[in-house]
Amino acid sequence: MSAAAAGPDGLLRCPWGLSAEDYRAYHDTEWGRPVRGDDALFERVCLEAFQSGLSWITILRRREGFRAAFAGFVIERVAAFTEADRERLLQDPGIIRNRAKIDAAVSNARAALELPDGLDALVWSYAGDPGRPAPRTLADVPAATPESAALAKELKRRGFRFVGPTTAYALMQACGLVDDHLADCRFRGGAAPAA
Repeated sequence: MSAAAAGPDGLLRCPWGLSAEDYRAYHDTEWGRPVRGDDALFERVCLEAFQSGLSWITILRRREGFRAAFAGFVIERVAAFTEADRERLLQDPGIIRNRAKIDAAVSNARAALELPDGLDALVWSYAGDPGRPAPRTLADVPAATPESAALAKELKRRGFRFVGPTTAYALMQACGLVDDHLADCRFRGGAAPAA
């Protein structure tokens, strides 16, 4: 199934948004809608990095645990984490306990503090072309784009880790820099269903 499909409420959605209730809620209310603000984008950068090699639903179901463990993803607070914080995180069952990803989150917070115009300005400077044709099927959705490759390269240049072109593109999709809801998806363009 790769074209938009009707959910139990009869609304057409991207098919991945129908595979679990957690996915449906995320698809309908968050994915592809603009996310702004340094801390909000830092959270998404971190979660996308933690997702690398895992299913996104694993991250969704632990998101509140991540928020608690990482001080609400407030950049200044995470940048101040110590070795004791890293050890605490490695013992926290509410998150993905991967030392390299934990270290990347702390390192990325420190890198974010060094951005002259902030993370929001940097990430959004790579927003995709809003006039790009809507994908008709999941096969039309790329894993990476020239923009995501450029964003990943710039983030790495600025000291960020776990931010390759595919991870950067997932960030762009999730945060509304591109709209990869399928052409027939009721939620394309940030649309909400009529009451």
